[in-house]
Amino acid sequence: MALRFVANRPDPAIVSLPWSVPLEKWTDEFVVPLPRGLSRHVVRIVRLGAKTYAVKETQEPIAFREYTMLRDLQRLGLPSVVPQAVVTGRVDPDGEPLPTALLTQHLRFSLPYRSLFAHGMTAEHLPSLVDAIVVLLVRLHLSGFYWGDVSLSNVLFRRDAGAFAAYLVDAETGELRPQLSDQMRRNDLTVGTENIFAELLDLQASENLDAEVEAHEIVEMLAERYDALWAELTVEEEFPAEEMWRIQQRIERLNELGFDVEELDIVTDFDGDKVRLQPRVVELGHHQRELQSLTGMLVEDNQARRMLNDVNSYIAHFGLDGEDRQLAASRWMTEIYDPIISMVPPEARGKLEPAEIFHEILTHRWYLSERAGAEVDIFDTARDYIATELWRKPEEAITSAPAIRPSMDLEA
Repeated sequence: MALRFVANRPDPAIVSLPWSVPLEKWTDEFVVPLPRGLSRHVVRIVRLGAKTYAVKETQEPIAFREYTMLRDLQRLGLPSVVPQAVVTGRVDPDGEPLPTALLTQHLRFSLPYRSLFAHGMTAEHLPSLVDAIVVLLVRLHLSGFYWGDVSLSNVLFRRDAGAFAAYLVDAETGELRPQLSDQMRRNDLTVGTENIFAELLDLQASENLDAEVEAHEIVEMLAERYDALWAELTVEEEFPAEEMWRIQQRIERLNELGFDVEELDIVTDFDGDKVRLQPRVVELGHHQRELQSLTGMLVEDNQARRMLNDVNSYIAHFGLDGEDRQLAASRWMTEIYDPIISMVPPEARGKLEPAEIFHEILTHRWYLSERAGAEVDIFDTARDYIATELWRKPEEAITSAPAIRPSMDLEA
């Protein structure tokens, strides 16, 4: 049987992987020691040159179905891993068939939930994880995606200005519909709360989560926050015609949550005395898109919000209110952001992505300034943060050099 590669982003190097060897026996020549979540399948993370992929063994129909589903999610702009290829026709040296393999691109600076807790996450961060799952699930449901297997294990988390952004990893049970019924949404939520409840208990059993954490309270929080966000994004609102300002108020509330309103359904009654308002199309990424239009940078939405606030502070500090906002943002990048990020030694750049480092430096500046009783210079803050905080953090991305603290003088 001949090997067959189906790929929408061809990478010739994939052919060189040892496809005649069961995935569980692949050696360190190909496999890299990046954290991976629990899976019912054999999964390995491999590096080919500058590219890194997750490889999963499964059955051929399931592999092609998930590959297609992930491509559909990408076309819809939903947060999920990017499908790379399906490899069929695998046999071992004795001619025995081997499982089909699905390849997805590794999501840089992402971690499964177990690794987050292994890296020092505590119970106080659980609400942030819950919010990330809620936002992901609501976005999927708004787009007509039924997940069928909501769980922490099927998600990768990326840091987002002190919070988290969640990305779907496993789509083999999912299906896309023009619109989800309330029953399907509730079923997804029920499955999610049951799975996450069990995963929290498992974390406690392995002593990676404080035994005093009430798992049932966490999953109740998930259901409550899901219902609240779903209502804010979709519920019809009725008000008197003289209160038309409520339309802008609703839009601003959604913007504050990070959503843009692409379409509103506004209906007045026969006499024009009352107005009914319902968002019809909403899309996450309000701050993300604004920052990208100003600077060209594409980061997570909370990171973008934090950076936009710093841009505004820079504009106010230097009296640039009358200047073109895009030019002012360009000056901010040239004079603040780029020089600070360039201060990070190459050996430490695999610990956090640049936007998260910048967020942490801003937070560190607040602590230093409070302690000093006066505002501390941002570049002095960056030097102190790199020297005292960044080196303590674990690696979260593959880097070209080991994270060994250099003997250089960081004050230079």
